[in-house]
Amino acid sequence: MRISFEVEDIIPATPEAIYDAWLDSDRHSHMTGGAAEVSGSIGAEFEAWDGYIQGKNLELVPAQRIVQAWRTTEFEESDEDSLLEITLAPVDEGTLLTIHHSNLPDHGMQYQQGWIDAYFVPMKAYFGPGK
Repeated sequence: MRISFEVEDIIPATPEAIYDAWLDSDRHSHMTGGAAEVSGSIGAEFEAWDGYIQGKNLELVPAQRIVQAWRTTEFEESDEDSLLEITLAPVDEGTLLTIHHSNLPDHGMQYQQGWIDAYFVPMKAYFGPGK
């Protein structure tokens, strides 16, 4: 059975700032605290969190949407890539960042809390007041 879930939070930054940071190696690394090699090109492969996450950019709509094939080192070689869909919507407090993560293997629900702990929390600090 394949697993899917959705998580969302408000990040105190513009959609443009989040989009640009997500697809820039230095900013992604500083934003999350884990080394990243990412790109803003469709078809480009990426790594994040010191190589724990790998994937490929499938669709990029500046300041609105990022779609990636996504997997971690915990996936079995026989597991298909999961699908990560990130949407960015402006709100008064910044940006509503929604992550829809689908086609995950059986152990995939662990990533639901992982997005909160490893992305949303550090992103709020990175983009927070005085930044």
